[in-house]
Amino acid sequence: MTDAVKKLHIKTYGCQMNVYDSERMAEAMGAKGYALTDDPAEADMVLLNTCHIREKAAEKVYSDLGRLRPLKDAKPDLKIGVAGCVAQAEGEEIMRRMPLVDLVVGSQAYHHLPKMVEAVERGERPVDIEFPVEDKFEHLPERPMAARPTAFLTVQEGCDKFCAFCVVPYTRGAEVSRPVERILGEAQKLVAKGVKEITLLGQNVNGYHGAGPEGVWGLGRLVRALAEIPGLERIRYTTSHPNDMTDDLIAAHGEEPKLMPYLHLPVQSGSDRILKLMNRKHTAEAYLRLVERIRAARPDILLSSDFISGFPGETEQDHRDTLALIAAVGYGSAFSFKYSPRPGTPAADRSGVDAETADRRLQELQALISRQQHATQEAMVGREVSVLFEKPGRLPGQWIGKSDYLHSVFVAAEGPRQGDLVRVRITSSAQNSLAGELL
Repeated sequence: MTDAVKKLHIKTYGCQMNVYDSERMAEAMGAKGYALTDDPAEADMVLLNTCHIREKAAEKVYSDLGRLRPLKDAKPDLKIGVAGCVAQAEGEEIMRRMPLVDLVVGSQAYHHLPKMVEAVERGERPVDIEFPVEDKFEHLPERPMAARPTAFLTVQEGCDKFCAFCVVPYTRGAEVSRPVERILGEAQKLVAKGVKEITLLGQNVNGYHGAGPEGVWGLGRLVRALAEIPGLERIRYTTSHPNDMTDDLIAAHGEEPKLMPYLHLPVQSGSDRILKLMNRKHTAEAYLRLVERIRAARPDILLSSDFISGFPGETEQDHRDTLALIAAVGYGSAFSFKYSPRPGTPAADRSGVDAETADRRLQELQALISRQQHATQEAMVGREVSVLFEKPGRLPGQWIGKSDYLHSVFVAAEGPRQGDLVRVRITSSAQNSLAGELL
């Protein structure tokens, strides 16, 4: 007889890196006989893959753990684990505060999950938040058959920038880039399993400096090599730092048709004074000149960014400088947040902007970004774009996919199938999506 399949439920917080990590954790646990379930009530193990990028992230995790207590009471054999950046930051404190937690595994050690589960089965409560010397990717099982036509592929982890607001260098460690050969090999296997679009991931992805033939490769050279894989139709990457947009990477945007015309390029503020306080090591003017160079290489590129409103010391003039930068660039979309202090970061103990002022500034910033997004989407109406269909829509005969510019596109048609890459004429724009018709 074979052992019954055990059920694993993973709750993923935060960014695309965590989505990728959750997939790899599921694969690692699949080797121990676990299959994913969307229902924590039927799970034999619940894993919270956490993110520490926002304020109160740890409190949210503790709150979610509290909601799991009735499940643990009803099913004492239920295993509960905390993974990711909150696990990395909190470590033993999670075990102390939450006796129902069976294991804690940091963001760089999740390849140890199967052995940690074995330790739990022996009655132990393991904690692993070390930054191991070995490459965790070499210890993970081969990725299974792709369930969709798009996939994430981590090429770089960690960050050496030490922005004053950011906890990533402390929870993900120093910048490390995976070797070229291993990335190309994983990409080839993904394409062989039906993947047509790969998004390259890294906390500072355009700082990629992986070992390859003839020395160290940058991201531009890696993109060009990936583009040679037959069957790979689209390449994207995120998240970038302005200081690491090399000449070769900028040129790749204009020369490599498989590199999609969308770039997420966080600036955080339009004020040089605030950028210096943030330790960003670039100016607003340098960012604007960089945007000019990128658009010269690829005139139709759609740009998105990140903004922090109410950073400690921000004045009304600093806020107006940020609005001016947004107006000058013209973004297709952007993420914006009110500053939230992260424990252990240089800015954590600085006096912040009062909540009412920060809220008002954020609303003004978001209103401008929303107008730009609306104008960008309205300008798409009547244009022809390529759409990679990913899944059926909620309505009969409806399909949903992503355009070259990362817009969600809805098409009412019986013809498409998952993974089809087809030409579509955009017919209308909604708040956060487009509608189109097959050509």
